[in-house]
Amino acid sequence: MRHSATSTGTEFRPDARPHRGLPAREISRLSRISPLRAFWGLVETIGLLAACIAACLIWWTPWVVIPALFIIAARQQACFVLAHDAAHYRMFKARWLNDLIGRVVAAPVGISMCTYRVIHRLHHNHLYEARDPDTPIAAGYPRGRMYLFKKLVRDFTGLTAPKTYAYFFGAPAINDDAEASNRPLDDTSPALRQAARQDRWTVAAFHVAAPVVAYSTGYLVEYLVLWILPLVSILQAILRFRAILEHGAVSDISSPLTAARTNIVPWWLSWYLFPHRVNYHVEHHLYPSVPFYNLPACHAAMKEHGLLEGAEVRSVFETMAMVVAEPA
Repeated sequence: MRHSATSTGTEFRPDARPHRGLPAREISRLSRISPLRAFWGLVETIGLLAACIAACLIWWTPWVVIPALFIIAARQQACFVLAHDAAHYRMFKARWLNDLIGRVVAAPVGISMCTYRVIHRLHHNHLYEARDPDTPIAAGYPRGRMYLFKKLVRDFTGLTAPKTYAYFFGAPAINDDAEASNRPLDDTSPALRQAARQDRWTVAAFHVAAPVVAYSTGYLVEYLVLWILPLVSILQAILRFRAILEHGAVSDISSPLTAARTNIVPWWLSWYLFPHRVNYHVEHHLYPSVPFYNLPACHAAMKEHGLLEGAEVRSVFETMAMVVAEPA
């Protein structure tokens, strides 16, 4: 099933690799957008961010600030996930409202939603093909415990943040062991390309204005510590680790059931590492028209129809063991 954007260069295509799918009526039911549930996702994410920042401003001590940084980074990732749903046109029915909210929630965390729409469309339409811009992030696992540890340490120190944000601005994703691959903006419609270029200027303007405003109001240190620090450090490790859990160490890329992975996660880890039901990744790749709050129901429907037999559906702890294993 396609989104309402169906012209060449704008669509999120269904996975064409052989698989049995849900009945069309079931997909249509699961794909219905609920503005109220989307709005609640926004309130939950932004409200917790605001509460953490307010607590730190009231009690500016390491005992409050350090734990808050890890919560803020997790909710920054939740903003990424909401922007991801907006990139799929799945937040609100009205296109203008969907795109406005997507851009508003994405800009403070340093991503251009309109550019990400172009990048992520290629990931869906060319999963594990040469044109998939995400392949360098998660491919090649398992590579051993120390390899992943070193990557995450680099993330925590902020060394990988420039490459991450270059990716979200449409630069080719480059693996440390490979040459440059794709330029995503070269493979899209003129309308999406123009929107991406305009949105990038909006994001850049925000991140020039924000520290100026923080400085002029006397909160520059707080802004840098509470927002920029988790954005360039803790969040980077979270994003990498989640991407690897979703696509790393897969054994068979010939089927959509095994080229992505659904991780069954305890609620507390799901809240931190997989916000807004993003752990249901097989379901998302098969049915990108399903909004985040309906992904558990999509999983249940697929299970009821016997469509998850042989699929990459695992306990997240089993997945973790797989991705840190020594290469064969």
